[in-house]
Amino acid sequence: MSINGGETARKTRSWRNIDMRAVAPFAALALLLIVGALVNPNFIGINNLANVATRSAFIAIIAVGATFVISSGDLDLSVGSMVAFVASLMILFMNSGVIADPALMLVAAAALTLVIGAACGLLNGLITTVGKIEPFIATLGTMGIYRGLTTWLSQGGAITLRSPEQQELYRPVYFGSVLGLPVPILIILVVTAIAAFILYRTRYGRHVVAVGSSRDVARYSGVAVDRIRTIAFVIQGLCVAIAVLLYVPRLGSTSATTGILWELQAITAVVVGGTALKGGAGRVWGTICGAFILELVGNIMLLSNFISEYLIGAIQGAIIIIAMLVQRSLARKG
Repeated sequence: MSINGGETARKTRSWRNIDMRAVAPFAALALLLIVGALVNPNFIGINNLANVATRSAFIAIIAVGATFVISSGDLDLSVGSMVAFVASLMILFMNSGVIADPALMLVAAAALTLVIGAACGLLNGLITTVGKIEPFIATLGTMGIYRGLTTWLSQGGAITLRSPEQQELYRPVYFGSVLGLPVPILIILVVTAIAAFILYRTRYGRHVVAVGSSRDVARYSGVAVDRIRTIAFVIQGLCVAIAVLLYVPRLGSTSATTGILWELQAITAVVVGGTALKGGAGRVWGTICGAFILELVGNIMLLSNFISEYLIGAIQGAIIIIAMLVQRSLARKG
């Protein structure tokens, strides 16, 4: 009797030890796949799901960077405007013709894009940490700066790649595949794997979580809080730059309207993925799951006649509110 009771208690404890905030995004994704299959049989097809995953690449990669920023207790509202600004500078550089060889030009443009993205993230980080300005206000300001600079660079229009040779050389970065796997999906997996290793297996990752949990405790423990936060913003800028490298070959152009509301989608993906908005807990793979969920919701709306596709923004706004309510409920139970 006591043995059976002990086994039952151990089973109960093992179930209670499961972090529902980590499991919930994947359960929601599975449920969404079932709903989508019931709405339209074409939804569950490999081609459709591959297209959904490919289209989610921009937000997914940006959201990976946002996971670091949010886990450290900060917020970056400038990522959408940063995409437009960095993409504009990249295309202008490629149109400048300073390097005659198209392949070498593409490599140089990619390197420049990464540098600019990191610099934009560094600027956000320094304004927040050295300037002692709340990240909400700091990145709200840089959001206006990046968007305004993009409008000025494009003169209110679009900035387009001029060289057909460069366009053809660059297209496989978005439209190509490796062993049948679309390149954007491969890049998502690589970026996420690296980010997961950094966040879960390195000293810096542990410090990010510590800073997000309590900056005072982290500071008294010898953690360089401002440096950790600034590096998180730099990681965010690098992820934005990687997203730009995928975005430019898709359309071959950018404008002042590029990336509008992408910050909302990135934050939503992070929160839906189980990362606490107040900081102190980061779930990189959950973030990717959250990005897929957002894209799947839009895809289901397009394939069904139940809800207008023009309500996608409203649905995404509702999702982040629901996700926050679920997080709070699970936190109380925990």
